[in-house]
Amino acid sequence: MAEKKTSKKKLSDEIKAAKASSKADEFRAKSVDELGEQLTALKKEQFNLRFQRANGQLEKTNRIRVVRKEIARIETVLTEQRRKAV
Repeated sequence: MAEKKTSKKKLSDEIKAAKASSKADEFRAKSVDELGEQLTALKKEQFNLRFQRANGQLEKTNRIRVVRKEIARIETVLTEQRRKAV
């Protein structure tokens, strides 16, 4: 029984890793300008979400975490591209 639980957990970890890498791959396919625009939009959304949370109006609390991680992914890809260019 314990083997089934660990194998399910391992499988879900692999699926999560595959999803994360595919998002990063999508960002790598975009130009620096597109990434900059998307980063600006995400930072504005993050700002608005923080205000909604402070006022008690935020319904999808998970969205804060998702936006934060997407910002980190974009910044990582931008850093990779800068280092590649040098």
